[in-house]
Amino acid sequence: MPDPLCVFCRRRAVDPAWRPFCSERCKLQDLARWADCAYRIPAEPLTDPEEPDNAEPHTER
Repeated sequence: MPDPLCVFCRRRAVDPAWRPFCSERCKLQDLARWADCAYRIPAEPLTDPEEPDNAEPHTER
């Protein structure tokens, strides 16, 4: 079975010490991207674009 690919640079990860990365460098670069909020989970906007900004929030009574 071939060595797995690094999840950051897509090179062969031959040293199992850094899995799922190929090296400490890739591991730290990936961590830096998380810290800089470079990775985002796609989602719908939290506000309704049809709703005016000054509208009162809807509450049930």
